[in-house]
Amino acid sequence: MTQENLPELALDWHRQGRGAALATVIETWGSAPRRIGSQLVVDRNMAMEGSVSGGCVEGAVIHEAVAALEDGRPRVLTFGVSDDQAFAVGLACGGTIRVLVEPVGAGQDALAVALLEELCVERAAHRAVAYQVNLATWSRKLVEPDLTTAPLFRADKSGVEGEIFTHLHNPPLRLVVIGAVHVAQHLVSMARACGFDCLVIDPREVFGSDQRFPGVALSQDWPDEALTALAPDARTAIVTLSHDPKLDDPALRVALASQAFYIGCLGSTRTHAKRLDRLAGLPGLDRLRGPVGLDIGAATPAEIAVSILAQIIETLRRP
Repeated sequence: MTQENLPELALDWHRQGRGAALATVIETWGSAPRRIGSQLVVDRNMAMEGSVSGGCVEGAVIHEAVAALEDGRPRVLTFGVSDDQAFAVGLACGGTIRVLVEPVGAGQDALAVALLEELCVERAAHRAVAYQVNLATWSRKLVEPDLTTAPLFRADKSGVEGEIFTHLHNPPLRLVVIGAVHVAQHLVSMARACGFDCLVIDPREVFGSDQRFPGVALSQDWPDEALTALAPDARTAIVTLSHDPKLDDPALRVALASQAFYIGCLGSTRTHAKRLDRLAGLPGLDRLRGPVGLDIGAATPAEIAVSILAQIIETLRRP
């Protein structure tokens, strides 16, 4: 169960009769170990999945979650993470975090099962939705992107304003790889671990096989056709790795006409210059990242994949 699937796990545990409380990081200061929106789900027997601090305060949160299941009352907890605690989980210095703990189902102010079910339905349909809770009155609702919340969705930035905590649930990030080459095998594996839904496109059956990409969505359509059908959005990254202009260039034409937040192209500086010449006249050519990846001196296919994924994440988090 990944961090991203914890609302579904909480609903499942509640339906099993185990009880479930969701703990969510709502604010951070300093070098806090987990970002806002990180979650932990706990049952009444202290079984848990997820993380709100990387290990610094999980014990205290678990006990408060069990207490919330007993009395049916949500609560907001504040923790100061010392330098020593932070160092133990790989940070240089400490910080402060606030954690919202909500029991599911039981109690007048608890998170209603019907609302959690509605949230899970929206998430399963890959629709952007925000869960809002008033920390003073404990009223809750789901909100679709509008003029007020659209900037938050674009930045993927949950947070507290006044007494309202807004937890964004954007559709999963997507990574589309053109060319089922060796680098792609490592890149897809790493990207999936970071929460990306991955699609590998390669009409060459010998490359894009289930044996080489177990459990990964594969397409043997021509890349431009497959990309057009996918309709890349602002949460999609596209990387061309095939080294074959017949495959890469048509895909790049579709990618440049899309809202994809990242478009990267494998190849040397000279190869990329030739690519730009072939695509001359298309709008948005400055969006192409080539040679693809951060310049970290990568040499092996795995290291190149690291450099590509790092650049994708940098573009996502520091646009």
